[in-house]
Amino acid sequence: PLAIGWGLRTWLVRQQGQRWLEDVLLPRFAPVTIAALLLTLVFIFAFQAQNIMGKTVHVVLIAVPILLQVYVNAALAYGLMHRFRVPYAIAAPGALIGASNFFELAVATAIALFGAESGAALATVVGVLVEVPVMLSVCGICNRTRHWFTREAAA
Repeated sequence: PLAIGWGLRTWLVRQQGQRWLEDVLLPRFAPVTIAALLLTLVFIFAFQAQNIMGKTVHVVLIAVPILLQVYVNAALAYGLMHRFRVPYAIAAPGALIGASNFFELAVATAIALFGAESGAALATVVGVLVEVPVMLSVCGICNRTRHWFTREAAA
């Protein structure tokens, strides 16, 4: 898929230009990518529902450290950026990226390597279930504390 994507992008840029690709074609796919991500999550959770419901203790043992880790990493990154006077436009995304575990990739890898019923698949699915709402709350916190930061980045 990576090689096909690279080849297609290279061909399209040669045929239509970089500006056309970024300003015309890619915006048309924005709704499709969001729908595909949501559909993928629905399928993953549907296949893991019995596993999640049947292993409640395992789910809690996986979820609590992930919850703590995301909040601690986000707070540390955001706090350090505030301390070093990094502009908000850099600090907020930096805190989110620093706190993310990129579970979407982990889910695909765990299922491909160990199977949908494996403990690895359960752990990564629980990770997504925990990380998505927690990251949304971190985003909300960043938005509410925007006034802590300088207005604009220095040019």
